[in-house]
Amino acid sequence: MPQPDNGDFSAKLRRLVETVDVANVLTEPLSSSIKSLLTVSAAQIDCDEASVLIRDGDGGDLRFLIAIGRVADQLLNLRVPAGKGIAGFVLSSGQPMAIADAGEDETFYAEVDKETGYSTQTILATPLRHGDDVIGVLEYINRRGEPPFAPFTPEEMDRAATFAGAIASLVNAYQSAKLFRDLGENILSADDPDAVSIRAWLTNVRDSAEHREMMDLAVLIREVASRGDAERNLAREILESVIRFSEKGEATTFLG
Repeated sequence: MPQPDNGDFSAKLRRLVETVDVANVLTEPLSSSIKSLLTVSAAQIDCDEASVLIRDGDGGDLRFLIAIGRVADQLLNLRVPAGKGIAGFVLSSGQPMAIADAGEDETFYAEVDKETGYSTQTILATPLRHGDDVIGVLEYINRRGEPPFAPFTPEEMDRAATFAGAIASLVNAYQSAKLFRDLGENILSADDPDAVSIRAWLTNVRDSAEHREMMDLAVLIREVASRGDAERNLAREILESVIRFSEKGEATTFLG
């Protein structure tokens, strides 16, 4: 394995470290944005219980990524096996569903209620699409108030589909950032005879002025991009400028 002070290896690893740390900066606000949009959409559909499930692995399983409501904390990271439940059907079929009485529906997956102690009665589930792929499912559960709950309407299904488009974009960005982060962390933490020297080198990289400036820039871009469409376009232009600047390699800092 090349030594950490090898020029080419050092440059590649430095870029990897920057990618991992920028991904860390971006992942948390993306998660917060998904939750905020989920909360707004649930209010529009007159319910307080809602969740975003994402595809987990290649087998078609689903995992709760974000949830709001009384049992939100219990739902996080719970899994729904492939093909099970309303969400599993929506993922595989790509079709939305509205269920007026979950207990009477053969496709309902009761294990989640057993795990959380919650009583699901009505469900509105719609696919999260990114391009041609269904990457997850958006679910709304019950209504505000006390049962019996009125069924979800066709108009509310259309409204949910509109929100699903926006949420799917955020979910895709979140998954991309998390993929980079996890891949990079796995590489950087791999068991290797040179691990001690690499970690020492890594500490020096993260303590450098250049790296701190890169993180400051990531936070700045994140804040700008959160303000609206025009600001997102500006953030994209900033990123493209930084990439061109970095590729020239004519300076050692980004912000001065």
